[in-house]
Amino acid sequence: MKRERIEEIAELIDKRGKISLEQLEERFPKVSQMTLRRDLFTLEEEGRIIRIRGGAMSVKDVQKSSGVPYAKKTNLNTDEKRTIAQKAAALIDEGASIFIDGGTTALYFAKEMPDVACNVFTNGIAVAQELAKKKNVNIHLLGGSLQKDNLSTVSSLAPTYFIDVNFELAIISATAFTPENGFSCNTIMGADLLKLICQKAKFTYMMLDSSKIGKIMPYTFARAQDINVLITDENFPQKLKEQFQNMDIVVI
Repeated sequence: MKRERIEEIAELIDKRGKISLEQLEERFPKVSQMTLRRDLFTLEEEGRIIRIRGGAMSVKDVQKSSGVPYAKKTNLNTDEKRTIAQKAAALIDEGASIFIDGGTTALYFAKEMPDVACNVFTNGIAVAQELAKKKNVNIHLLGGSLQKDNLSTVSSLAPTYFIDVNFELAIISATAFTPENGFSCNTIMGADLLKLICQKAKFTYMMLDSSKIGKIMPYTFARAQDINVLITDENFPQKLKEQFQNMDIVVI
């Protein structure tokens, strides 16, 4: 009976994409809230849902966003991205040398970044355009082939370009994350670039919103132990936060 209920909950969440605990209580009036919470925890452990404040969302629904054009991705999970961007922007000091990737979370970060004298290296076209609005930020854009789905450049010459380039911070994001597969993206050249950036940077800050959890893209570019700071939103699972913290990674 318990397993049947859990499967029914999973099917319901997959169908709707997202559900609140209140809606589950209406659907299962004879089941206590505590039991429903345990059911959601079981499904999260199985990697089938992502628990969020007051309910849960379907991993399958989240995975549908992969391959979505950049402009549409920018409008997904906007509150979470803005929150993460504001947290990351508060960590930037004048005189810093930074690499910023070309993802949509990075675009929000570029909007929130203070207009202070600093050097920014990026492979993001939209990110560079946003930073160009700031008077004091020096922008260095990596050339190469344009990835149209995320308006970012990649190049096999990146190792040569960055050989004598120094940056203290790498502020990057991932398309997907699982504890087993690490941080991943959907192109091998993109993964190679981010691997290089993580090696070059003194500190790596990962911006990761909770919708990316449970997704797996083809190419892993970093593991949890490769980052120094995780910047996320309030819906990020507490258990997963503790796993990062137990590795001496700062979670903000």
